[in-house]
Amino acid sequence: MMIRNLTRRLCGLLAALALCFNAAQAAPVTMATKGFTEQHILSAMTTMWLTKKGFEVIPKTNIPVSISRSAMLNKQIDMTWEYTGSSLIIFNHIKEPMSAKQAYETVRRLDAKLGLVWLDPAPMNNTYAFAMQRKRAEKEHITTVSQLVARIEQIRKTDPEHNWMLGLDLEFAGRSDGLKPLQKLYGLTLDRPQIRQMDPGLVYNAVRDGFVDAGLVYTTDGRVKGFDLKILEDDKHYFPSYNVTPVVRKEVLEANPGLAAALNQLSALITDDAITELNKRVDIDHQSPQQVARDFLQAKGML
Repeated sequence: MMIRNLTRRLCGLLAALALCFNAAQAAPVTMATKGFTEQHILSAMTTMWLTKKGFEVIPKTNIPVSISRSAMLNKQIDMTWEYTGSSLIIFNHIKEPMSAKQAYETVRRLDAKLGLVWLDPAPMNNTYAFAMQRKRAEKEHITTVSQLVARIEQIRKTDPEHNWMLGLDLEFAGRSDGLKPLQKLYGLTLDRPQIRQMDPGLVYNAVRDGFVDAGLVYTTDGRVKGFDLKILEDDKHYFPSYNVTPVVRKEVLEANPGLAAALNQLSALITDDAITELNKRVDIDHQSPQQVARDFLQAKGML
């Protein structure tokens, strides 16, 4: 019995050593991430975690989405963290409403034909949303976009000199799948002076400082928490889901046993609350993406 147990342990040890050896012998994994805080954190986190697991990672940051996609298809990079909504709309030109699960299954199926594998999506959704000052939203009893629209319309009819204003980025205001169809779905009437167009990063400050009454933001941006903004529920489900997901070329996964499992383990930890807090620590508290990524992994017992 003792010899049998020793043999089993030895076989397990040899299998683990073989896995590490295969990871070490495989070519480095080239990872591209985009040029904003959340992606910088994901890059740092992934590099640290995969290195711990025995893989060599070459991170390439600040890569625009179109260039990253082309590089993946041309086998110049091996993996990226992509958003389901971006793939649906930008890569596949699909604009009809879908649930988060439907969106994921759709992009996974379409990209499989191109040799790209969507692993497990993170339980976070960095989508668009309207936000208000929390104290203002609570005072006005506004928790949904429908309630915001009703309040805007009420002011337009009863006190037009004090019409509410919305902060929007230039792209969303002019996109075919942006403001106009949202207005149609929610029955939102706006006079031109009510639309304040600005750089996306300035919307958060404009809402915080009362320059606009509500603004279009990204739900996991650190400034939502740092500025104590209230995210309004998209109760008519206009905005698509943007679940971030590790996407890897199929042949890279085949050449790197254990890579998919390692990425899925990391992806499962990235919740809305977790990434929003990490984004806040970078954007508001001025910590580096590397530091907050390391702290997060250590807190999870992964480093």
